[in-house]
Amino acid sequence: MVTGMHWTGALIAGVEGIPKIALMSWWTTKGDYATKTRKQEEEMLRKCVRKWGDILVHVFDRGYASGPWIQFLQSLKVKFVIRWIKKHKFFDSQGVEKKLWKIGRGKMYLAHKEIFDLNTGQKVPCDIWWTSVWHASYAYPLYCVKVRVKHKVWYLITNEPVKKEAQAWEIVFIYKRRWQIETSFRYGKCELAMESPRLWAFENRLKLLSIVILVYAFLIHILEPLYRDLVQSVLRLKCHRTGKRCRDILTPLYRVRWAISRLWDDHHPILGSIFPPNLETLQVLASERC
Repeated sequence: MVTGMHWTGALIAGVEGIPKIALMSWWTTKGDYATKTRKQEEEMLRKCVRKWGDILVHVFDRGYASGPWIQFLQSLKVKFVIRWIKKHKFFDSQGVEKKLWKIGRGKMYLAHKEIFDLNTGQKVPCDIWWTSVWHASYAYPLYCVKVRVKHKVWYLITNEPVKKEAQAWEIVFIYKRRWQIETSFRYGKCELAMESPRLWAFENRLKLLSIVILVYAFLIHILEPLYRDLVQSVLRLKCHRTGKRCRDILTPLYRVRWAISRLWDDHHPILGSIFPPNLETLQVLASERC
């Protein structure tokens, strides 16, 4: 968020591959265009449901861990995974209301695996335990997957059935993909300067940010394997790196934007070569040649 302005977005990350922009919305809590956070979030979720139906699993972080929110998710009949706050209360399989961290206290983890850590690039040990739970604001059974990784514990709440080890690991990896969403917002705020639009009027801000989102969508689109040769040519031309690390790793989005920006500054495209001339220009040229 910026002063007086908020940014809410939805991205489709998938199990692997490059994330895609689903929705982006900028709104404010002040002035003539004032709206509320929950109203904006509900409107965006409705748009996702209308467009993609039940083929998506919606992933939320701890800011969405609340009874009213899962009640709204129930009304839309969507599949979800939410990292919950451990102090909130749930009903265990025996019908006893407890804090979430107490439900799995003292229980032996049911599965172990080494998973890949995106931050360090190394494999780290991960233990999981799962059980069925109930919430006062949700009419159907929920499932809690307790994850211990790197001396941290996650409590993942989902309405997807978790009765086998494979189903539990699927929930873990679905939530891990949310890191792609975090990096997307970080790139927009830092690299594309979306956190500091230098415009006062709200309408002008929306126009500017919409243009920036189109640029971002273009950048992540050309990272597809189809355009790999084109991207490598631009990088060799305007952002060449000879180190072994830069040759072995995947092309970062930061280098791509920098290379295209330098190419644009050095060689401005001639718009006439892209767009056809209008009718008046053709008439003038025809009259001179005659």
